[in-house]
Order: sequence, then structure tokens, then C-alpha cells
Amino acid sequence: MSNQPLVAAEGLHRHFRVGTSRDRHVVRAVDGVSFEIGRGETFGLVGESGSGKSTLARLLLRLDRPTAGRVLFDGHDLAPLSPSELRRLRRRMQIVFQDPFSSLNRRRTVEQSVALPLRVHRRDLSSAGRALRVRELLELVGLRPAHAAAYPRELSGGQCQRVSIARALALEPELVVLDEAVSAVDVSIQAQILNLLRELQERLALTYLFVSHDLAVVRYMSDRLAVMYGGRIVESGPRDQLFGNPVHPYTHALLASIPSNAAPGGRLLAAVVQEAVTELEVTGCRFHPRCPLGERPRCREIDPVLERVGPDHDVACHYPQTKQSLPVEAIASAG
Repeated sequence: MSNQPLVAAEGLHRHFRVGTSRDRHVVRAVDGVSFEIGRGETFGLVGESGSGKSTLARLLLRLDRPTAGRVLFDGHDLAPLSPSELRRLRRRMQIVFQDPFSSLNRRRTVEQSVALPLRVHRRDLSSAGRALRVRELLELVGLRPAHAAAYPRELSGGQCQRVSIARALALEPELVVLDEAVSAVDVSIQAQILNLLRELQERLALTYLFVSHDLAVVRYMSDRLAVMYGGRIVESGPRDQLFGNPVHPYTHALLASIPSNAAPGGRLLAAVVQEAVTELEVTGCRFHPRCPLGERPRCREIDPVLERVGPDHDVACHYPQTKQSLPVEAIASAG
């Protein structure tokens, strides 16, 4: 197996112009993001709503074009590919969306939805071959052959998401992007879907980009993860390292928002996460308006860059904090 990463993002930017012609602003949804995803691993991407996670996922699949930077898939730069070249490459990368109902066409049966990628990319298959492949995929994701004739309205949310997963696997991809793929289903169903995804990964040698705001789910699924804030990665590293020894104040706050982690001071830390930053442009560190350490001149004036603080552990913070050194009292005053 090649040591080359399956996916590499290099200096990705995606900026949007918003507002009227007289009052235009630039929103930096993704602002200089770089990372790699190794073959067969699950790379988690976490952060609150608006942090840029889903935009970044779309850039990796070339569903959106970056303002700057590039995406490499198996060493191939996606930017210069022609439509036909990109179409061939897309067989190797698929996505499962958040809402299992809206991601399926309600006028199509399950068989028609799952067979659609085969009709587009596998024109060598006969109608009988497609039907056989659909039934194999339904069985793979834990559905019965009888579900092939059903419409989305006749299925539960969990069953619809299994159909979406089956459709994503139809072309035997190498990379599957899971964009909040379990957030729209009940907690009991979440566990079933997550276990299914892990079984499929082991069985089919899949690589996952797992996008979520649910840290408990990310901890269960991911090998490595990155924390996003304001379009930037502020901390990244192995799962156990980030959960066991976070060093960015924002990561501390996110982890403290998990009920099981709400030790003394946990509610105070979580309060930082609940306050939204309304400024479109923030000088210095973009987290400093919400950070208990953000009144320091360096935080307000200089935007930090990712720096190595441990084995495969990077953080973008002028004053990285361990659990022992994080000033909970300062966070109380900030809240």
C-alpha cells in the first residue's frame, strides 16, 4: 500500500461576498486550511455551526471551487481536471448528507435511487445486473430486498440513511465524506448507523472524512481529528491526544460542553462556546473576542499559525493551555 495520503488539502481558501453593492463584506468560510487523510483512516472534522466544516467537505469533492489552494486526490490535483476526467475520478469519492429524507428523491423508489450512480457510471451493466447490485448493496447496509420497491416516505429516518449509504457505496469508492450523517436520526439509531459505518470501513477498506458537531460521536469514529473555528483549523492531532490533552482554549471549551466532561468549571467553559462572534472581520486571532486569554496584545494583533506541540499534534494559539493551566476564573468573567 502506498504511503501517499489518499486526500491532501493544501492552503485551501473559500471566500464569499455578501451584502448589498454599497455594503459588501467578504466571508472567509475556509481560510487557509491544510491537512492530509491517510488511506483507511477516519479523519474527524469538528466545530460549531458556521465554522466552515461543510464548505471544506464540498471543496474536497470539487462540489465547490476553492478561491485559492488545491486538493489532491491520490496525488491528482482536482483543479485542472476536465469534466470527463473529474467524472471518472468521482467514482472513487462519494458523500452521505445530513438529512436522509431530503437527500433522496421522494418520487424514486429505493431501487431507482441506489441504481442511479450505476446508470451514470456503469453503463456496461444490464438492467438485471443493476438490480442484482442494488440488492447486494441493500443487504450490505442491513436492509431487506423488499425495501427496493419502497419510497422514502415509507421508510424511517434510519432506513433512509442506510439507503443513502448504499447509494454512496454503489461505485465502490475509496473515500466517503460523512457530512453530519447521523445528526438527523434518533440517538438509538445513531449507534446502529455508526456501528454499520465502522463495519463497512473494515470490510471495504474505506477512508472517511467524518464531519460533525457531536464530539462524542467523533471520538467514537475518528482516528485523527481537526477542530475548526472561523474557517481555520485551530488544533489537530490523534483522537486520544486531543481528547486527553487539548491545548487550544476553544478545544477546551468544546470538550467541556460534553455533559460527561462537565467537571467543576465545565459550565463556565461551555459558556464561551455559546457566544457567537458577529464581526465579519477580526484582527489578530479570530477566537480572541471569546477567549479568556484574548485581551493580551499579541492575541488581538497577530493571527497565530499552526505549530507542532507534540507527535502529530498541531495548534494555532499564542498561549496553548493544558488542562491544569487553563484559567477557569478568567472564563467565568468572559461569560
